[in-house]
Amino acid sequence: MIDMHSHFFPPITRAEAAAFDAERAPWLAVREGESEGQVMVGDRPFRPVYQALWDADFRVAELDQQGIDVQVLCATPVMFGYAWEPAKAADWAARMNDRAVAFCARHPRRLKALSQVPLQDLKLACAEVSRAQAAGCIGVQIGNHVGDKDLDHELLVDFLIHCAEQSIPVLVHPWDMMGGNRMKKWMLPWLVSMPAETQLGMLSLILSGALERIPESLRICFAHGGGSFAYLLGRVDNAWRHRDIIRKDCPRLPSEYARRFHVDSAVFDPGAFKLLVDVMGVDRVLLGSDYPFPLGEQKIGSLVREVEFLSGGQKQQILRGNSEAFFGLA
Repeated sequence: MIDMHSHFFPPITRAEAAAFDAERAPWLAVREGESEGQVMVGDRPFRPVYQALWDADFRVAELDQQGIDVQVLCATPVMFGYAWEPAKAADWAARMNDRAVAFCARHPRRLKALSQVPLQDLKLACAEVSRAQAAGCIGVQIGNHVGDKDLDHELLVDFLIHCAEQSIPVLVHPWDMMGGNRMKKWMLPWLVSMPAETQLGMLSLILSGALERIPESLRICFAHGGGSFAYLLGRVDNAWRHRDIIRKDCPRLPSEYARRFHVDSAVFDPGAFKLLVDVMGVDRVLLGSDYPFPLGEQKIGSLVREVEFLSGGQKQQILRGNSEAFFGLA
């Protein structure tokens, strides 16, 4: 099996983070010899984490227990640095990408890295994604927006065009979720806003007409099963049919663009997974766990393996073949 959606966080020290941005750069607080720690942002605890996030040997031992042959890892989104001055963010991204490559180098047949980029600056982002690809990354992870700029913004569209032209696969991950003070408790930003952010990214590409400009060769995958996209696509099609403002920049029925996208399998429910496969196509769904976080699939691949509506061959497509094709791993 190939798990194409997992995260890592290198042992960034507080001093290293402070040299970039004392208030906003993340770092890892873990005592020597301990297996649990805390991602910190300045003086503020951000997320409790455990050893798999920063220890490649420990991670591979867990992958052996799970039966995972290859795992693709990417930055924890708090590492993005999109709000920083561009040159500083470019320096940070390059450093984090080199650490990701070094992390994978301990087990090069088992671990593969996606890069991160200073997405707030097109020139710097294109330069770093190409540099990181040459250094050993197999694709790039980006957030679904930069400040108020969604994926239909010219800067982000041009970056996606660059990735298409350079044959660099893209994973889009939601972050910096909408909602603010209305969702203070119960992890509601992760449960409500995160799926909405992903759908917003996908629809911004469709309804803006950006996909008419972006080459069809672009390999782009959206995390967490595409969020709420598959479930609400019928609503979008209905709006397109009956409201001319929806059709203004989108020349075709929105659902006709669904096949331009890939999604991971992290939806956790057989009924939701069947709808996802029906909407996206079995060749557009990739096994992705969100490991090693608690909201990820704890028994990686169990949803795909246990459903009854897929044939054995279709399951193997999702568990391995689609990721081999998407990332060129075969």
